[in-house]
Amino acid sequence: MEANGLLTVAQRHIPGGKQRKRVYTLTESGQERAESLRDRILSEQVQHNGQGVALRTLWTSPQPMLELLSHLDEGMTYHDVALVSPVSNPEGIASIDAQYGEELVRRMFARAWEDGKITKDEQSLLSEVVEFLGMHPERVRRLSNEARKSLKIPPPEEVYYEMILQALDDGEIVQEEIDLLDTFRVHFGIDQFTHNTLLEKARNSPPQSEQYHAYAAAVRTAMQDQIITVDEHAILRTLRGTLGISEAEHEQIMDDLKKTEQR
Repeated sequence: MEANGLLTVAQRHIPGGKQRKRVYTLTESGQERAESLRDRILSEQVQHNGQGVALRTLWTSPQPMLELLSHLDEGMTYHDVALVSPVSNPEGIASIDAQYGEELVRRMFARAWEDGKITKDEQSLLSEVVEFLGMHPERVRRLSNEARKSLKIPPPEEVYYEMILQALDDGEIVQEEIDLLDTFRVHFGIDQFTHNTLLEKARNSPPQSEQYHAYAAAVRTAMQDQIITVDEHAILRTLRGTLGISEAEHEQIMDDLKKTEQR
């Protein structure tokens, strides 16, 4: 298009940006070509409520042209509800180009959730990507839940509770831990009431050692296929003896896992 004289390219400062960005601007010829293309598109005949109508009769300025086209299916039938949706909207199927962004975020969440929790660094990276894509928080939350469920990761409330327990290991929650908890809580829709309830529960629960958490992680790994084999059972029994895990603690971990599976 630049070679055809339809647009110009320049380096300019963008409001809110720290560096100069490449800016594309339509020339006068480019604007004329764009208007001609728009008129041709609006003249297309489409089906709406069983009748053939010109697309322009369904367009209300200043509705963006791409938003208008998002209501058309492959058979040139106009639907009152958009068939695709920008990622800035909470619901709806993303457009083809936006689906790549969704898949990227979904894969990032899957990788971050592999160890059962999202660290501060992972959350920071995810936030930058989400902000760059302009993705709606509800859509982000849905993608995170999809990734978490595909890996059989416990619900956010359970992960959040574990994070609180770890933060309370030394008897107090420092500012860095508060920031991480706040980020997780806001991002995954954990309200203040749930936070207070889980915090109170954590403060009143008996302290759990690092050995307990390590054993619980081993049990979760063994239970990923919904069954503990004879070999896994023997390994866990040996691990209990090595880490000093009681039968009662083992049963508690198993009960917690069963409750998670039932949700």
